[in-house]
Formats: sequence, structure tokens, C-alpha cells
Amino acid sequence: MTRISIIIATYNRARQLIGALESLVKQDLPAAEWECVVVDNNSQDDTQEMFARFVAEHPDFNLRIVREEQQGLSFARNRGIEESRGEIVAIIDDDEVVNKEFASAYLKLFDKCTDATAAGGRVVPQYPSGRPSWLSHFTEMPIANPTDLGDKIRKFPKGKIPAGGNMAFRREILLKYGGFDTSLGRIGSKLTGGEESDLFERLAKDGVEFWYAPDAVIYHIIGEEKLTADYFKRLSNNTGVSQRHRAELHNRVAKLYFCEVAKWAVTIAMAVGYCSILHPSKGWWLLKMRYYITRGILE
Repeated sequence: MTRISIIIATYNRARQLIGALESLVKQDLPAAEWECVVVDNNSQDDTQEMFARFVAEHPDFNLRIVREEQQGLSFARNRGIEESRGEIVAIIDDDEVVNKEFASAYLKLFDKCTDATAAGGRVVPQYPSGRPSWLSHFTEMPIANPTDLGDKIRKFPKGKIPAGGNMAFRREILLKYGGFDTSLGRIGSKLTGGEESDLFERLAKDGVEFWYAPDAVIYHIIGEEKLTADYFKRLSNNTGVSQRHRAELHNRVAKLYFCEVAKWAVTIAMAVGYCSILHPSKGWWLLKMRYYITRGILE
């Protein structure tokens, strides 16, 4: 019986996808209890061919691929939810690999915490080309979204939410809230987002609490292309665009502006602090991130 479905939306990243699948077939959970649904969101590379080859090499696993013609990560993830069969639905990204306890850790959490309906796990960034010296904890957040709340099952602190690349839900909660808002999320190479934050915001408004599964670990592979000045600028700018869109959806634009002013005060103080401990590049990139986010909010 399929107990947990793992959904991976992909777009033109065939080789990264195969890396994710290679980690999934090492799960310690019996193959009959989990499935993986890959959603190809109009890839133009050899995703379909490489997936078919991988499946042929791993016939004992329930691995399926569907093609979603409507461009956008939210469309792809919602399609994956529709196609999946598990009572638990876990969502990861195609540039990640998981530990062998990933699926069983989520089942353990939902079996133990019967009132839990939404959860997230640990996110560990990996930098194959080396971690840039300019990258601070704060500028790493939009790029890699590291998450670590310790080694015990617990609830997420108030105001904290699971990372978008490592989250799981009871199917019933996704059906109740309609999945991801298709007006949000990445579209092709456009770096907009916010669909996960929007879903968690809607859940939180109704009193849903989020649980942390420490043994459900993903390793987020950060390639060199995500560490360029241009990528960082586009990512930060689109973070602001997405924040403004979500604020409009939830009728809190004034609050967004107020919080952005407060964040500027904190950012300036932290940038000065980095300069005082001889890390001026970290301070400079932190200021640039805040500037581009603010510009996106005001667009």
C-alpha cells in the first residue's frame, strides 16, 4: 500500500533530477509503501529520456512521470498532488538529494503526532564549488533556505514555516485548502515565489500548526549559477515582487511596508557589524539584498 507520495516538479534539470531519484531509491522504507511522482513542466531538455532510462534500471520502485503543460511551479506541484496516491504527500525540489530515512521519518512523525497535518524537515545546503566568502546566514536564506530545529520532533516556533523544498502534508489538508496558488511561484526561469509561504499563511490563519521532522533531511545542491551577482539580484528582486503580491492577496500591504522599514534598520545595523569584524563583503551583499527586495516590493 502506498503510504507516502513524494512529488518532484522539474524544468530543464534532467541531471539534477536523476541525482534526486538516485537518493530516493536508497530509502529504508519498503518500496511498496512509497511512490515518486515527477511532474515535467514543459522541459526542453532530455528529462523524459533520462527518466525512462532510470525507471528501466530500477523496475522495483514506483516511479512515474507526468507532463504539466501549464507553465509554473504551482501548476506542476498541484498536478503532482492530483496524480499521487499516498495519504501523506511530501514535496521536494529537483536540485536536492534526500537521506535514506526521508520517507520513513515523515511517516514516523504523522503516525506519532496524530493531530499533525503539515510538517517540514531539515535542509542542509551543499556548495560543490565552495561556499562564497560573501555569503552570510542572512543572504543564504533566499538562496538555500537552510533549516535546522534540532534533533527532536517538535512544533515549528511561531512565525517560522517549513522550507518549500522539504515539506509534507496529510492529503486531506491539501485538498481542503486547494493546494498552491497558481498566481504565485516560479514560472520557467522567472524567479518569483511565495507559493509555499502563501499556503502556510492560509493554514496558520485557521490555527494549523507545523511540525518538524528532524530525520527527514534534504541536501540542497547550490550550483555556481546560483552564486552570481545577476542571479542574486534577480532572486532578491523577485522575492520583493512575490512579497507584495502575497500582501495584496492577504490585505496587509501597509504592514508589509512597515516591516520593510524595520528590516532596513536591522539590515544597516548588521551590515555595520559585519564591517567591524572585518567581513565588509558580507555587509555589502546584505545591503544589496535588502535594496533589491525593497525595489521589488515597490514595483
